[in-house]
Amino acid sequence: MERIRVAGIIPIEDGFAIMHRTNVLKRKDYKEYYTFPGGGLEKGETLKEGTIREIKEELGINVKVIKKLYEIKSDKFNQKEVFYLCEYISGQFGTGDGPEFNNDPKYIDSGNYLPEIIKREDIKKILLLPLEIKDMFIKDIEEKKI
Repeated sequence: MERIRVAGIIPIEDGFAIMHRTNVLKRKDYKEYYTFPGGGLEKGETLKEGTIREIKEELGINVKVIKKLYEIKSDKFNQKEVFYLCEYISGQFGTGDGPEFNNDPKYIDSGNYLPEIIKREDIKKILLLPLEIKDMFIKDIEEKKI
C-alpha cells in the first residue's frame, strides 16, 4: 500500500521553517540534509489535518493550511508526498515534542531533527530534499509566488 506523506512550507520571519536532519543512519545516500516538516498520515486523518499535526509535533507551532503547492510520487519510497503552503498562526518555534524528539525506538536510526529557519536567499545553498521539490520551490521563490 502506498504511504502518504504530508509536509508544510511555512514562511516565518525572513525565511522558511525547515527541518535539518543530521546523523541519519537509515539512509545510505544522505547522512545530512534538510526537508520540509511533515510525516505520514494517521488513520482517519485528512491531508490538511495531518499537515497541521505534523508541524505542531515537529516545530511546536500552529499553522493554517493555505493551499496545495506540490505533489510528487516516489517509487523509491513507495509514497506520495503532498506539500502545502501554510501560514504561521501561533506558538514558539522549535518547541516540537513529537516522537522523533522523545527517544522513541522507532526513530533510533533517524538521526537528529533540528528545526531551523533558513533565509530565502540561502535555500539554494542547502541540500533540500526531495530535490525535485527544491527545484520547483526555488523557481516559485524567484518568481515571487511564495
